Amino acid sequence: MNFLRDFGLPELLIILVIILLLFGVGRIGKVAGELGKGIRSFKDGLSSKKDEQEQPAEDNKVEK
Repeated sequence: MNFLRDFGLPELLIILVIILLLFGVGRIGKVAGELGKGIRSFKDGLSSKKDEQEQPAEDNKVEK
């Protein structure tokens, strides 16, 4: 993994410009938006699963 240490800011900027030229601003924005929606959906799914697991425990406390 030594080759990763050789990347600096200029190299990353060149890679970013090449990606921008290949895909265009519109497509990159669209992909970023879809990625954000996917991450948000994943977080919502995790929180709802956590809420479902906590509710039975709270119900048991009330019944005792």
